[in-house]
Amino acid sequence: MTTELRPALPATAVRVWRSPWLLFALRRLGRFAISLWVLVTASFLMIHLVPGDPVRAALGMNAPASVVRARRELLGLDDPLVVQYWHYLQGLVHGNLGVSVSSNESVADVIGQRLPATAQLAILAFLLVLLVAVPLGVTMAVATRAGRRRGGELGFAIGAVVLAAIPEFLLAVALVYVFAVNLHWFPVAGQQGPLSFVLPVVALAVGPAAVLARIVRVEMLAVLGQDFVRTARAKRLRPRRIYLRHALPNAVTATLTLAGLMLTSMVAGTILVENVFAWPGLGAKIVSSILAKDYPMVQGIVLVYGVGVLLVNLVVDVLLGVLDPRSTIREA
Repeated sequence: MTTELRPALPATAVRVWRSPWLLFALRRLGRFAISLWVLVTASFLMIHLVPGDPVRAALGMNAPASVVRARRELLGLDDPLVVQYWHYLQGLVHGNLGVSVSSNESVADVIGQRLPATAQLAILAFLLVLLVAVPLGVTMAVATRAGRRRGGELGFAIGAVVLAAIPEFLLAVALVYVFAVNLHWFPVAGQQGPLSFVLPVVALAVGPAAVLARIVRVEMLAVLGQDFVRTARAKRLRPRRIYLRHALPNAVTATLTLAGLMLTSMVAGTILVENVFAWPGLGAKIVSSILAKDYPMVQGIVLVYGVGVLLVNLVVDVLLGVLDPRSTIREA
């Protein structure tokens, strides 16, 4: 009887392979890959299900039929849908998003020119949300804990609900009417220096800031009632240290999750706000492309928005894993 001796794996390799962080990362990356494929497929199918001929829409109703046929053949629109889908995937693998049906511009070039304007708007609005919601939520939690200041709590709740219920585009129209048309404090439309950012950023940030402030307040109230906060008070620590160094980090998990979801919705909200302010970003371009049935342009812009949302969710998952590794990694 012979026994086969297998070479032992190095202890470091065994520890890495059994690490819960590795499984966490692999599962999150797997979800990201599957979500990305669903996004690509959905963006392709949705625009192709829209009735109408994109070539006829681009060339006009008076264009000769021979020119339309030649253009459709050049773009591959006469191929079966499966063949078009395969060519689309091949183009994505090679970084080719296609050419606009309407303007013959490269989709990647158009996105590269307009994406910075949209990203600036979304990032500034997100920072404004955090700068307003977190201090406001913490302040209201401290001021209204243990049933104090009932009137302030009621006013805060009503104000937050009302502000959160106003759609971004209606708020944008109202801001333009009051502060741009009547008071002339800010530009009416377009990107014309730092002042032109104020109204679009405020229109995007007001609703999410109201919602996030309520969430921060509720989370802080729950944390302020826990034993370690009472112990910190019994030790006569300064209130600022108790609230900011002990209570706030423990209340940030739910806040971070919701903030990540809000950022994704704010990116989508830029589409309407950009159209109100004639902002030179992707939002205005995707609306005109949908109306013109410009398949490659719509697919490319939807893909950029979707990938942005998936990346934000992935970053939030990783941050939650770092902040609360016991629950997040076990759940993963």
